Amino acid sequence: MFERIITRADMIRCVLCADAPCSRACGKIDTAALLRSIWFDDEKAASYRFPADNPCAGCAAPCEEACVRAHEVPIRALMTRLHDMVKPDPQISMPENEDRLRTELCGIPLENPFLLSSSVVASTYDMCARAFEAGWAGIAFKTVCSLDIHEASPRFSAVTGDNGSIMGFKNIEQLSDHSVAENMEIFRRLKAKYPTKFILASIMGKDDAEWEELAGLCEENGADAIELNFSCPNMADGGLGSDIGQVPELVERFTAAARRGTRIPILAKLTPNVADMSTAAEAAKRGGADGIAAINTIKSIMGVNPHTYVSSPAVHGMSAVGGYSGNAVKPIALRFIAELGQNPALSGMHLSGMGGVETWSDALEFIMLGAGSVQVTTAVMQYGYRIIDDLKAGFNLYLAEKGFTGVDEARGLALESVSDRTDVLERDTILFPKFDREKCIGCGRCGISCADGGHQAIRMDNSRRPVLDGKKCVGCHLCLLVCPERAISTGRKRIVRSRP
Repeated sequence: MFERIITRADMIRCVLCADAPCSRACGKIDTAALLRSIWFDDEKAASYRFPADNPCAGCAAPCEEACVRAHEVPIRALMTRLHDMVKPDPQISMPENEDRLRTELCGIPLENPFLLSSSVVASTYDMCARAFEAGWAGIAFKTVCSLDIHEASPRFSAVTGDNGSIMGFKNIEQLSDHSVAENMEIFRRLKAKYPTKFILASIMGKDDAEWEELAGLCEENGADAIELNFSCPNMADGGLGSDIGQVPELVERFTAAARRGTRIPILAKLTPNVADMSTAAEAAKRGGADGIAAINTIKSIMGVNPHTYVSSPAVHGMSAVGGYSGNAVKPIALRFIAELGQNPALSGMHLSGMGGVETWSDALEFIMLGAGSVQVTTAVMQYGYRIIDDLKAGFNLYLAEKGFTGVDEARGLALESVSDRTDVLERDTILFPKFDREKCIGCGRCGISCADGGHQAIRMDNSRRPVLDGKKCVGCHLCLLVCPERAISTGRKRIVRSRP
């Protein structure tokens, strides 16, 4: 989203260790924490933490020797670039506190806008307590139900990037396997020890009476708000989960049932497995919901084995359609959040956004499209609760740089720029690519992509450098996207004659 000086590609071999040996070997700076900040789009905040005298200068780099991938991660070079190139803005100080991050959810205070979403990452007392201690403002507890839950093994699969990090994640996991009584005890213990933390109790009932009963029980035992799970794709049989979320009449009916059981705020968690979400959201509002949570996972099939002919995860020769999540689903999630944020019929309702959030800039995109809080699961499953440090630091610094006093000043800022119609776009300007000769390594990827996927406007000269044919270039910017060295940027523009 933002132009960065250091990117994940620069530290692609780093595995973001637990109790990282590089930091212990250094003893002067916490290299592991700084590397994590780079990974999670937080290089600017990291530069404020880096010592002014650069302890890496002239150092023998014992951190690289101690690395679990010895000498494969250029830690000293990365730290030097952090010091020399990512300089703190002298006019902006790193915020001394997190007051700017304070916000609210349906009138209930939040320390920051970051919550764990209803899933395995918020499913026991110990896990939620550790998340609270780490700095998360709240949790949406794994869905409480009266069903007898028995999980399959294995139940996860993933699409991974070049370094093994998860891009897309599939699960066939169901709801909480604890009894209702056990979960109520967890709520009581959490609220007693962490009274300022936010507990969003996700529930799923089998009928009107159970939706009403579960909502009331959660309120009685310490929940601050209720989240109605109308969207789990793994609980569709028997009129549960996404079966409900796809039928607005059922959304309204069961929301009204839950409303009869409680006085605290209610959020309806809606399914993305629909053409539009507004119809169900408006139904939830009519039923008494105070907000909408979106999106839940997307129905998916992943990774068919070419030898067994079974997709993953394979459970004794069978698999099932499951829920897809991870950073890959973020564009779909943002589309739904924008739809809800632009709907005047939902004005005043709280939007809690989720779907592919890994970094503070991911979260900011949800907020700029109308979300008031952001929920995270898959990134925590991959990297741990510790990502909250960079979520808070990066967002806090952004707000300070913009001169914003709080989260609400960023909310909805991007909504006016989004349209579901392409005919509103200006089509009389061509923005040509600009090649940075110093960064260019002469790989020719831009030329290949333009020739075979574009408009044949780039050729390579005798020095293996790209040359643009302005008569053929239409300014599609495919070359910018495929360049592995980020050596192409937006250059001059040309006004073309308007078409009738």
